[in-house]
Amino acid sequence: MSLLRNKVIAVTGSSSGIGRAIATRCAQQGAAVVLHHLGTSETKSEAQSLRDSLGQATLDGSRTSHLAIGTDLTADGAADSLMSQTISYFGRIDGLVNNAGICQFAPATSVTKPLLQRHLDVNFTAAYLLTQAATHQMVRQGTGGSVVSISSITATMGSSNLTHYAPTKAALLAMSKSMAVEFGAHGIRYNCVLPGTIMTSMNAADLEANGKRAWMEARVPLGRLGQPDDIAGVVVFLASDLAKYVTGEQILVDGGAAINYQ
Repeated sequence: MSLLRNKVIAVTGSSSGIGRAIATRCAQQGAAVVLHHLGTSETKSEAQSLRDSLGQATLDGSRTSHLAIGTDLTADGAADSLMSQTISYFGRIDGLVNNAGICQFAPATSVTKPLLQRHLDVNFTAAYLLTQAATHQMVRQGTGGSVVSISSITATMGSSNLTHYAPTKAALLAMSKSMAVEFGAHGIRYNCVLPGTIMTSMNAADLEANGKRAWMEARVPLGRLGQPDDIAGVVVFLASDLAKYVTGEQILVDGGAAINYQ
Protein backbone atom coordinates (compact mmCIF):
# COMPACT_ATOMS: atom_id res chain seq x y z
CA MET A 1 0.00 0.00 0.00
CA SER A 2 1.45 3.39 -1.02
CA LEU A 3 0.22 5.94 1.49
CA LEU A 4 1.24 8.98 -0.58
CA ARG A 5 0.67 7.77 -4.13
CA ASN A 6 -0.26 10.61 -6.50
CA LYS A 7 0.64 13.25 -3.92
CA VAL A 8 3.19 16.05 -4.39
CA ILE A 9 5.10 16.69 -1.16
CA ALA A 10 7.67 19.45 -0.63
CA VAL A 11 10.25 18.82 2.10
CA THR A 12 12.48 21.69 3.16
CA GLY A 13 16.04 21.00 4.25
CA SER A 14 15.91 17.57 2.65
CA SER A 15 19.55 17.18 1.60
CA SER A 16 20.60 15.63 4.91
CA GLY A 17 19.51 14.55 8.38
CA ILE A 18 15.84 14.36 9.30
CA GLY A 19 14.74 16.06 6.08
CA ARG A 20 16.54 13.51 3.94
CA ALA A 21 14.89 10.66 5.85
CA ILE A 22 11.46 12.29 5.45
CA ALA A 23 11.92 12.84 1.72
CA THR A 24 13.07 9.24 1.28
CA ARG A 25 10.09 7.85 3.17
CA CYS A 26 7.65 10.04 1.25
CA ALA A 27 9.09 8.82 -2.05
CA GLN A 28 8.97 5.22 -0.89
CA GLN A 29 5.27 5.74 -0.17
CA GLY A 30 4.66 6.91 -3.73
CA ALA A 31 4.93 10.69 -3.46
CA ALA A 32 6.53 12.98 -6.01
CA VAL A 33 8.91 14.94 -3.82
CA VAL A 34 10.28 18.47 -3.98
CA LEU A 35 13.75 18.18 -2.47
CA HIS A 36 14.57 21.62 -1.10
CA HIS A 37 18.14 22.39 -0.10
CA LEU A 38 20.09 25.51 0.87
CA GLY A 39 21.69 25.97 -2.53
CA THR A 40 25.36 25.53 -1.65
CA SER A 41 27.56 23.26 -3.75
CA GLU A 42 27.50 20.68 -0.95
CA THR A 43 23.74 20.63 -0.44
CA LYS A 44 23.15 20.66 -4.20
CA SER A 45 25.28 17.56 -4.60
CA GLU A 46 23.53 15.85 -1.68
CA ALA A 47 20.06 16.68 -3.03
CA GLN A 48 20.89 15.56 -6.56
CA SER A 49 22.29 12.26 -5.31
CA LEU A 50 19.13 11.72 -3.28
CA ARG A 51 16.93 12.56 -6.27
CA ASP A 52 18.82 10.08 -8.43
CA SER A 53 18.57 7.36 -5.79
CA LEU A 54 14.82 7.82 -5.41
CA GLY A 55 14.13 7.16 -9.08
CA GLN A 56 10.70 8.20 -10.31
CA ALA A 57 7.26 8.61 -8.79
CA THR A 58 3.80 7.84 -10.15
CA LEU A 59 1.68 10.96 -10.50
CA ASP A 60 -1.80 10.78 -12.00
CA GLY A 61 -0.92 7.59 -13.83
CA SER A 62 2.34 8.83 -15.32
CA ARG A 63 5.95 8.59 -14.19
CA THR A 64 7.78 11.72 -13.10
CA SER A 65 11.14 12.66 -11.65
CA HIS A 66 11.50 14.26 -8.26
CA LEU A 67 12.45 17.95 -8.22
CA ALA A 68 15.47 19.45 -6.43
CA ILE A 69 15.33 23.18 -5.63
CA GLY A 70 18.19 25.07 -4.02
CA THR A 71 17.42 28.35 -2.25
CA ASP A 72 17.95 30.16 1.04
CA LEU A 73 14.40 30.36 2.39
CA THR A 74 15.24 33.48 4.38
CA ALA A 75 15.81 35.45 1.16
CA ASP A 76 13.11 37.82 -0.07
CA GLY A 77 10.64 36.03 -2.34
CA ALA A 78 12.14 32.58 -1.69
CA ALA A 79 8.88 31.02 -0.46
CA ASP A 80 6.90 32.21 -3.48
CA SER A 81 9.69 31.12 -5.80
CA LEU A 82 9.82 27.59 -4.38
CA MET A 83 6.06 27.29 -4.64
CA SER A 84 5.92 28.62 -8.22
CA GLN A 85 8.67 26.21 -9.31
CA THR A 86 6.77 23.34 -7.70
CA ILE A 87 3.52 24.25 -9.45
CA SER A 88 5.28 24.81 -12.76
CA TYR A 89 6.85 21.34 -12.58
CA PHE A 90 4.10 19.23 -10.99
CA GLY A 91 0.97 21.33 -11.47
CA ARG A 92 -0.01 21.28 -7.80
CA ILE A 93 1.10 20.67 -4.22
CA ASP A 94 -0.57 18.31 -1.76
CA GLY A 95 1.75 18.50 1.22
CA LEU A 96 4.45 20.65 2.77
CA VAL A 97 6.94 19.57 5.42
CA ASN A 98 8.62 22.48 7.20
CA ASN A 99 11.81 20.78 8.27
CA ALA A 100 14.64 23.21 7.50
CA GLY A 101 16.11 24.70 10.65
CA ILE A 102 19.20 25.57 12.63
CA CYS A 103 20.22 24.92 16.22
CA GLN A 104 23.32 26.56 17.64
CA PHE A 105 23.93 25.86 21.31
CA ALA A 106 24.72 28.92 23.42
CA PRO A 107 24.28 29.99 27.07
CA ALA A 108 21.40 32.44 27.43
CA THR A 109 23.73 35.14 28.75
CA SER A 110 25.83 35.04 25.57
CA VAL A 111 23.04 35.02 22.98
CA THR A 112 23.41 38.02 20.70
CA LYS A 113 20.69 39.81 18.77
CA PRO A 114 22.06 38.52 15.41
CA LEU A 115 22.07 34.93 16.72
CA LEU A 116 18.51 35.27 17.98
CA GLN A 117 17.36 36.89 14.74
CA ARG A 118 18.99 34.19 12.63
CA HIS A 119 17.12 31.46 14.50
CA LEU A 120 13.85 33.34 14.12
CA ASP A 121 14.44 33.90 10.41
CA VAL A 122 15.30 30.29 9.60
CA ASN A 123 13.18 28.33 12.05
CA PHE A 124 10.00 30.36 12.07
CA THR A 125 9.70 33.22 9.58
CA ALA A 126 10.77 31.12 6.59
CA ALA A 127 8.40 28.32 7.62
CA TYR A 128 5.55 30.79 8.10
CA LEU A 129 5.99 32.36 4.67
CA LEU A 130 6.26 28.99 2.96
CA THR A 131 3.18 27.73 4.81
CA GLN A 132 1.38 30.87 3.68
CA ALA A 133 2.39 30.28 0.05
CA ALA A 134 1.41 26.60 0.19
CA THR A 135 -1.91 27.43 1.83
CA HIS A 136 -2.72 29.97 -0.86
CA GLN A 137 -2.06 27.36 -3.54
CA MET A 138 -4.02 24.63 -1.74
CA VAL A 139 -7.02 26.94 -1.34
CA ARG A 140 -6.83 27.72 -5.06
CA GLN A 141 -6.70 24.01 -5.94
CA GLY A 142 -9.72 23.28 -3.75
CA THR A 143 -8.59 19.75 -2.89
CA GLY A 144 -7.26 20.25 0.62
CA GLY A 145 -3.76 19.40 1.74
CA SER A 146 -1.41 18.86 4.64
CA VAL A 147 1.30 20.95 6.29
CA VAL A 148 3.58 19.21 8.80
CA SER A 149 6.05 21.35 10.73
CA ILE A 150 9.01 19.87 12.56
CA SER A 151 9.01 21.54 15.96
CA SER A 152 10.95 20.21 18.97
CA ILE A 153 10.52 18.77 22.44
CA THR A 154 12.03 22.07 23.61
CA ALA A 155 8.85 23.85 22.49
CA THR A 156 7.08 22.48 25.55
CA MET A 157 9.98 21.64 27.90
CA GLY A 158 12.88 23.76 29.10
CA SER A 159 16.44 23.16 28.00
CA SER A 160 19.67 24.92 28.86
CA ASN A 161 21.72 26.54 26.08
CA LEU A 162 18.66 26.65 23.79
CA THR A 163 16.70 29.65 25.10
CA HIS A 164 16.97 31.31 21.67
CA TYR A 165 16.01 28.14 19.78
CA ALA A 166 13.08 26.81 21.81
CA PRO A 167 10.81 29.86 21.27
CA THR A 168 11.13 29.52 17.50
CA LYS A 169 9.91 25.93 17.74
CA ALA A 170 7.07 26.92 20.06
CA ALA A 171 6.03 29.49 17.47
CA LEU A 172 5.51 26.68 14.96
CA LEU A 173 3.00 25.09 17.33
CA ALA A 174 1.02 28.31 17.64
CA MET A 175 1.12 28.89 13.90
CA SER A 176 -0.12 25.39 13.12
CA LYS A 177 -2.99 25.51 15.58
CA SER A 178 -4.15 28.90 14.33
CA MET A 179 -3.84 27.88 10.67
CA ALA A 180 -5.81 24.72 11.45
CA VAL A 181 -8.70 26.82 12.72
CA GLU A 182 -8.58 29.36 9.91
CA PHE A 183 -8.31 26.97 6.97
CA GLY A 184 -10.05 23.85 8.20
CA ALA A 185 -13.03 24.65 6.01
CA HIS A 186 -10.75 24.25 2.99
CA GLY A 187 -9.73 20.76 4.03
CA ILE A 188 -6.16 21.79 4.81
CA ARG A 189 -4.60 20.17 7.86
CA TYR A 190 -1.71 21.58 9.95
CA ASN A 191 0.17 19.45 12.46
CA CYS A 192 3.50 19.44 14.27
CA VAL A 193 6.00 16.72 15.08
CA LEU A 194 8.10 17.32 18.18
CA PRO A 195 11.30 15.26 18.04
CA GLY A 196 13.20 14.46 21.17
CA THR A 197 16.94 14.06 20.79
CA ILE A 198 17.60 12.77 17.28
CA MET A 199 21.13 11.86 16.25
CA THR A 200 22.19 14.10 13.34
CA SER A 201 25.29 16.03 12.35
CA MET A 202 23.71 19.13 13.91
CA ASN A 203 24.00 17.85 17.47
CA ALA A 204 26.82 15.30 17.14
CA ALA A 205 29.47 17.40 18.88
CA ASP A 206 27.15 18.38 21.74
CA LEU A 207 26.14 14.76 22.35
CA GLU A 208 29.70 13.52 22.53
CA ALA A 209 30.80 16.19 25.03
CA ASN A 210 31.19 15.13 28.68
CA GLY A 211 29.32 11.86 28.27
CA LYS A 212 26.05 13.61 27.44
CA ARG A 213 24.91 10.96 24.97
CA ALA A 214 25.16 8.11 27.49
CA TRP A 215 23.39 10.19 30.14
CA MET A 216 20.52 11.00 27.79
CA GLU A 217 20.19 7.44 26.51
CA ALA A 218 19.87 6.22 30.08
CA ARG A 219 16.82 8.45 30.58
CA VAL A 220 14.97 7.29 27.47
CA PRO A 221 12.56 4.43 28.27
CA LEU A 222 13.16 2.84 24.86
CA GLY A 223 16.86 2.82 25.65
CA ARG A 224 18.27 4.79 22.72
CA LEU A 225 18.32 8.19 21.10
CA GLY A 226 16.22 8.72 18.00
CA GLN A 227 17.23 8.30 14.37
CA PRO A 228 15.99 10.52 11.52
CA ASP A 229 13.79 7.71 10.20
CA ASP A 230 11.91 7.64 13.52
CA ILE A 231 10.59 11.08 12.66
CA ALA A 232 9.99 10.29 8.99
CA GLY A 233 7.42 7.59 9.69
CA VAL A 234 5.27 9.92 11.77
CA VAL A 235 5.45 12.62 9.10
CA VAL A 236 4.27 10.18 6.44
CA PHE A 237 1.29 9.27 8.62
CA LEU A 238 0.33 12.92 9.11
CA ALA A 239 0.72 13.71 5.42
CA SER A 240 -1.38 10.72 4.38
CA ASP A 241 -5.13 10.13 4.32
CA LEU A 242 -4.75 7.93 7.39
CA ALA A 243 -4.64 11.23 9.29
CA LYS A 244 -7.44 12.89 7.33
CA TYR A 245 -9.25 13.87 10.57
CA VAL A 246 -6.15 15.04 12.42
CA THR A 247 -5.36 18.76 12.49
CA GLY A 248 -3.97 21.29 14.93
CA GLU A 249 -2.17 18.52 16.78
CA GLN A 250 1.35 17.95 18.07
CA ILE A 251 2.96 14.53 18.29
CA LEU A 252 5.96 14.03 20.58
CA VAL A 253 8.45 11.52 19.15
CA ASP A 254 11.06 11.04 21.85
CA GLY A 255 11.17 7.37 22.87
CA GLY A 256 9.26 8.27 26.04
CA ALA A 257 11.94 10.67 27.33
CA ALA A 258 9.47 13.37 28.37
CA ILE A 259 7.60 10.92 30.59
CA ASN A 260 10.79 10.07 32.42
CA TYR A 261 11.70 13.74 32.91
CA GLN A 262 8.55 14.42 34.92
